[in-house]
Amino acid sequence: MQKIFLVAGARPNFVKIAPLWHELSRHQNVDVKIVHTGQHFDEAMSRFFFDDLELPVPHYNLNINGGSHAVQTGKIMEHFDKVLEQEMPHDVIVTGDVNSTMACALVAVKRGIRTSHVEAGLRSFDRSMPEEINRIVTDSVSDLLFVSEPSGLTNLEHEGIDGEKIHFSGNVMIDSLISINNRIHHSRILETIGVQEHKFGLVTLHRPSNVDSTSRLKELISWLKETANKIPVVFPVHPRTGKRLEQIFSENTAIQNIHPNLKMITPLRYIDFQKLLKSAQFVITDSGGVQEETTWRGVPCITLRNNTERPITLETGTNYLAGNDLRLAGSIINDCIAGRTKQGRIPELWDGKAASRIAEIIVR
Repeated sequence: MQKIFLVAGARPNFVKIAPLWHELSRHQNVDVKIVHTGQHFDEAMSRFFFDDLELPVPHYNLNINGGSHAVQTGKIMEHFDKVLEQEMPHDVIVTGDVNSTMACALVAVKRGIRTSHVEAGLRSFDRSMPEEINRIVTDSVSDLLFVSEPSGLTNLEHEGIDGEKIHFSGNVMIDSLISINNRIHHSRILETIGVQEHKFGLVTLHRPSNVDSTSRLKELISWLKETANKIPVVFPVHPRTGKRLEQIFSENTAIQNIHPNLKMITPLRYIDFQKLLKSAQFVITDSGGVQEETTWRGVPCITLRNNTERPITLETGTNYLAGNDLRLAGSIINDCIAGRTKQGRIPELWDGKAASRIAEIIVR
């Protein structure tokens, strides 16, 4: 019996492990277990996602949350090592680029357990981003590297990674999108919020470069209010962003009342968020995963970052890189409202079969 651990810590990880769980569970002589590190620990970002993705209750929950990067990484390593000592699986699969990804990969490799990194090779070339360090370290120690887009192949080759470790598998996030596509139609989130299909913009912001600076966050809120004068804007507020907004605005001013057309709401479950993304006229984000989801959906995406580790979304998809230039972002939004947007196409192997390709290699 081949024992395989799937590691998840944050919301994007849940979306990535779901198709792997379902695919690996179909194989005979495979015992697959989920380890949740607890990095995202609120209900909307954890339990509801497991429900929407039809995942079982995690077999292990390390309950590690909060703290600095160093504290969080150290605690995850310590607790995960105890689980491995008890179970000693044959394989550990980590996904993405969060602290849980790097921490669990390091522990597994040091115990001599074969370790796979799903979504390997992505690079922003900005080492001020903690995620970039996590990507580089995880790729350098892992035994199998599963790549979602061609840039990952090029980056790993340039870093001198043994080509026999590298597999172009496609994008498991798209597997999850396809699997819940029919259920998205039943979501009533548009009616609940009070917006019409293709007549609103969607916003997600959580990167430190956008939300940790008081002046930058105030500038963004002011700009979103200007955008909301043109078209309704829906803003599911990430917990990290919510805490910063609460610090900026007085207790007498409810965040939800900043602007009548700027609908600031609590984080959404996966299916409801995907309904909004599919139905939006455009999306404003600093999230890597959202850049991919909008490209697959053909929805214009304005990314408020100076770089992206997913260049395929710019070259082939519907993503625009606006950096910190809100005037440029506003101009792109005006084009979207007027119907002047580039026509993207779905990248190679974003076909809903990435998990089956990965599972076949790991089990074989």
